[in-house]
Amino acid sequence: MIQILIGYCTDLVVGDPYFLFHPVRWIGNLIAFLEKYLNQGTPSKRKIKGIILVLIVTSISFFVPFMLLILAFKIHLLLGIMLESFMIFQIMATKSLDFETKKVYKALLAKDIVLARKEMSYLVSRDTHQMSEEDIVKAGIETISENLADGVISPLIFIILGGGPLGWLYKSINTMDSMVGYKNERYENFGWAAAKLDDLVNYVPARLTSLFILIAGFFLRLDIKNGIRILKRDRRNHSSPNSAYPESAVAGLLRIQLGGKATYFGKTSLKPTMGDAIKPIEISDMKKTSNILYLTSLVAFVVLMSIKYGVVI
Repeated sequence: MIQILIGYCTDLVVGDPYFLFHPVRWIGNLIAFLEKYLNQGTPSKRKIKGIILVLIVTSISFFVPFMLLILAFKIHLLLGIMLESFMIFQIMATKSLDFETKKVYKALLAKDIVLARKEMSYLVSRDTHQMSEEDIVKAGIETISENLADGVISPLIFIILGGGPLGWLYKSINTMDSMVGYKNERYENFGWAAAKLDDLVNYVPARLTSLFILIAGFFLRLDIKNGIRILKRDRRNHSSPNSAYPESAVAGLLRIQLGGKATYFGKTSLKPTMGDAIKPIEISDMKKTSNILYLTSLVAFVVLMSIKYGVVI
């Protein structure tokens, strides 16, 4: 319990310092190395090799921290607690998610739309060079909302269930999906297993996230009735089976519309929408979404820890 508390609170205060080497880079390097040698052959062979990729990466990502913790706890209890707290701190991403999106928010406040587009380009795969202010704000809100599930609540759930090792197993799945889980010629078959596994492990967390978002919205005095209505109506309005849950909840609370037109690699597509445009999207909505991020994280932490340990934090 103490390791989770320390790791969670450290993330809220420190975030993800650039000077600190992050183990996700090791996982990413491992995925890139294996992809180079495995992603070849017929479509069926690529799919099988993609399964092999998943088995190798998840096994290493779980057993390396697991063995390190066994060794650390054998040396000294305090060393084990410190090491697992550090692992958990590096898994969580509440502060860093806010920090990166706040760069966009500050650029918009300064009326520097060129800088805002540039900062947004680091966060999304869509084209940003012609985005309007409203497009940028909407993309920022969608980024926070979607990542609230797979960057904050999902890892928290896995950490509470199985400590640092299970948290890093989840992180490896999420990293694989972000690297090879694309529906294009190169990754459609090879990344199939990683993408499906990511959908699976986020299935319950995404739905819990939407509920935690609504609870946070109640305390923030946002439009909770509209949040519930939009979540019920639009929770499936996304190509992903999970992403629309947190996004529709946030859209409802803010009384705005997310989704719709977006441009990827020069091609404009019309995605399903979430929410109703009861009010226009404003820069201040990014600040409100940031508040939702932190309070949702806190609500989830208190609820999940209370369930796990049978106490009120």
